[in-house]
Amino acid sequence: MLKRNFLALRIPVVAVIASLLFINCSKSSDTGTTTTTTTTVTAGSVDITSVVQSKFLTSYVTITTNGGNIILKSDGRPNNHKSPYWGVGNALYEPFPAGHSTNPNGTIGVQNYTMTIPAAPNGAGTHEATDLGPIGMALNGVAIFNNNEAGGVPIDAGIISSLDGAGAHPAQQANYHYHITGTYTTLDDANLVGFLRDGFPIYGRRDKDGTYPTNLDAYNGHVSATTEFPAGIYHYHTRNENYLNTGYYILKSGSYYGTKGTFVY
Repeated sequence: MLKRNFLALRIPVVAVIASLLFINCSKSSDTGTTTTTTTTVTAGSVDITSVVQSKFLTSYVTITTNGGNIILKSDGRPNNHKSPYWGVGNALYEPFPAGHSTNPNGTIGVQNYTMTIPAAPNGAGTHEATDLGPIGMALNGVAIFNNNEAGGVPIDAGIISSLDGAGAHPAQQANYHYHITGTYTTLDDANLVGFLRDGFPIYGRRDKDGTYPTNLDAYNGHVSATTEFPAGIYHYHTRNENYLNTGYYILKSGSYYGTKGTFVY
């Protein structure tokens, strides 16, 4: 299903001098008035290192730094949660959701992932499309994929029926990965899911204040405060679209906001 061509060409980070400005409007249910909050963050000024170190599950992910980069390594398995793809008899086995069943790959295998991301992610001058294979890493070390399968074809209802309760399944090399929202990452919430290859975090469908953001850009992101970044940061959100009326939501589609780092295995 996937080719092992995830070594990214190193693309120079384009310096973005202008500040990012986000204005969030929310209505008070008590007064009916509109409250305007302004968050100003200079692009490339937010260092994600401390959040990466505190939020990734270090029992399963090793974190090192090298210059201006953060290097994350994992075996790619969902060691912190259950899945039918662990196999009957495994302590982490659970049945498929109703109407779902295994894909032909059928099992979770050990990988050797190394993702390198910038410690201070910046917007890119040219926004590269996400491609097949890992586009980021969840907090437990599992790869995040976009909304496409082999051949760049968007996942359909048949593919969705092979996903477990976590919104994941293994590819041909037994490389388990997330496509959609699920019980162990994010549902209808503001959870931090992980970080994409450009270094920007990805969150659930809601903002920190519990509302659905209405000012997302073409990359499904914006600048605002989050629980982990109270002073604000550019971040992605899970797409708030009921995909194919299945009741599931795509984690990420389209292009990166920043310049992607490498993801090797």
